[in-house]
Amino acid sequence: MSLFQYQARTGKGELQKGRFEGASSAEVADHLLAAGLIPVDIRVLPDPVEFTLGEVLGKNRAQSIGLVELQLFSRQLHTMLRAGVPILRALTSLRETSINPGFSKVLADINDGLGQGRELSMCLARHPKIFDSFYLAMVRVGEMTGRLDTVLDRLAVHLDFERRAREMVKGAIRYPIFVIVALMVAMLVINLFVIPAFSKVYAGMNTELPLMTRFLIATSTFTKEYFHFLIGGAGVALLGFIGWKGTDSGRYTWDRFKLRLPIVGKILRKSALARFARSFALASKSGVPILQVLTVVAAVADNRYYADKIGNMREGIERGESLLRTATLTGIFTPVVLQMLAVGEETGELDNLLQEIAVMYEQEVEYEISTLSQQIEPILITALGAMVLVLALGVFLPIWDMGSKTFGH
Repeated sequence: MSLFQYQARTGKGELQKGRFEGASSAEVADHLLAAGLIPVDIRVLPDPVEFTLGEVLGKNRAQSIGLVELQLFSRQLHTMLRAGVPILRALTSLRETSINPGFSKVLADINDGLGQGRELSMCLARHPKIFDSFYLAMVRVGEMTGRLDTVLDRLAVHLDFERRAREMVKGAIRYPIFVIVALMVAMLVINLFVIPAFSKVYAGMNTELPLMTRFLIATSTFTKEYFHFLIGGAGVALLGFIGWKGTDSGRYTWDRFKLRLPIVGKILRKSALARFARSFALASKSGVPILQVLTVVAAVADNRYYADKIGNMREGIERGESLLRTATLTGIFTPVVLQMLAVGEETGELDNLLQEIAVMYEQEVEYEISTLSQQIEPILITALGAMVLVLALGVFLPIWDMGSKTFGH
């Protein structure tokens, strides 16, 4: 018996949530139908797994397993199943050849679960930090259709795309962050070391300093006197920002704000659309029902704002609206995507068209990142020029005034 978490709707359309212990999801669905409820989502809850003190380190390592290792696991298991190797023997071989001790323990636990007669998806669900809801949904479909090897192959391709998409997003924001940090460090060095050296020279002048020079000296003095407070305040602000971003409302607001950033925002939007199209196409092609497709696609979305909008699509479809109408109401999809959704609904080729959309946006993201430095250069040159201009006027205006007065006499 396993513990399942379900979502169901009453005859009036009200959503109810709860838990039920049963032998399978089908038994839970029968129980809900007998109670007059319409099942919307049923998922198995992971069993509590106890670890000894020596296994705690293994657990921590398992939670840090990257997409590359999960991709290799999916690809290798696909190859062995396709070759006719029994799944228990395949998992034993993968466990023995794994170089990650934490992942070896996870595979051992999965193997034990299979030996006790559990389904593979139920064994994987015991480790939600490694196998997310999308992965589990795809494995369930493979088990139900008898095409587990094909699903694992598609998952390996999908994980490769996810890895490259995350690397592209990191590459998109790495350069702007580096530029901003470099400018802040340069301003700090100027205020702490450069301007104080010149202010000692200006102190001996019996003349009124220009406004720009007085502003620079005042800024430098304030920075030196309150440096520790500024550092402490910046640290508190950073911790506060991290804590705020960890809340649901903070994460939603921050993810929405990132999409509106100049230059970088459009890259993040295209990357999010590519991931949506790729995930939707993969799940739909594998036979996952559309409501469950939208659920798992929203769950694996990196952007909380997009995940919320995709969740709204599911609610609209539950009310009987078309996929195109619900997608249009979200306001996050481009006209190209909406046209593809319309054609896909009419022709029944939705998964293939979305796959093409994913490839198109992935190529656009790669192009945008390759030209990112060229797009940021004007902003960087303008910022550096403004900083140099202010510094030059503040430093050299008093010298020019002193020279003009000297030659005037």
